[in-house]
Amino acid sequence: MSPTLISVSHLAKTYYSEAGALPVLHDVNLQVEQGEFIAIMGASGSGKSTFMNILGCLDKANAGDYYLSGQNVLTLNKDQLANLRNQVIGFVFQGFNLLARTSLVDNVALPLVYAGISKNQRQQRAQELLNKVGLGHVMHHKPNQISGGQQQRVAIARALVNKPTLILADEPTGNLDSKTSHEIMSL
Repeated sequence: MSPTLISVSHLAKTYYSEAGALPVLHDVNLQVEQGEFIAIMGASGSGKSTFMNILGCLDKANAGDYYLSGQNVLTLNKDQLANLRNQVIGFVFQGFNLLARTSLVDNVALPLVYAGISKNQRQQRAQELLNKVGLGHVMHHKPNQISGGQQQRVAIARALVNKPTLILADEPTGNLDSKTSHEIMSL
């Protein structure tokens, strides 16, 4: 049996505003083992993105427990959360979040800058991943010079660049054809 990667118990998230309290997540429980692939599905507005943001250490729950690789995430400060995100988590955002004025290879290499990896190693790893997703030939282009499906593949390469233990993807193959989707999911 693989070690537990994610352990969530009795997790709750409520947003507060002048209009009052808006409970989004209530008593959520989940256990994910290393190497396991799961999908979280639900209707629009059901809290999927909020849950993914909590799992990705971009937001905190109001109550409950969340352990990632044995660490109690809810007790970590901002700097510790940033380090955990950079070392353990790869993100594929639905909107890609690519830097418009930056080449594709530099977009992919960006997480490695924060990890303190040398420029040569960053470039080499980013180029390898762009080749794997079939975009090595356009690595010096800017995001606005490629299609939406290609931008999605760049975002996937960026999510993989730091060799994360956990990949969180919001509709990772939504803009890809079925053949490319299968190839990407096999990475």
